[in-house]
Amino acid sequence: IEGLDDEKVEQAFVEAGAVQCGFCTPGLVVAAHDLLQRVPRPTDAQIREALAGNICRCTGYAKIIAAVHMAAGSA
Repeated sequence: IEGLDDEKVEQAFVEAGAVQCGFCTPGLVVAAHDLLQRVPRPTDAQIREALAGNICRCTGYAKIIAAVHMAAGSA
């Protein structure tokens, strides 16, 4: 995603299988990146709150939450 200085969130989404159709991925990655800048080791609840404005109909959210934990280094 253009403009992000660190690709660890993007890579974590790929590795966790949190990417399907790609429609919601940019918004989720940017929101996750912002969250990790503010909260380096977020809880599931913090991740869910940070990503609440993004809807994903393909994957469900388990893999997305796992990807954020992976990017945070806590997976």
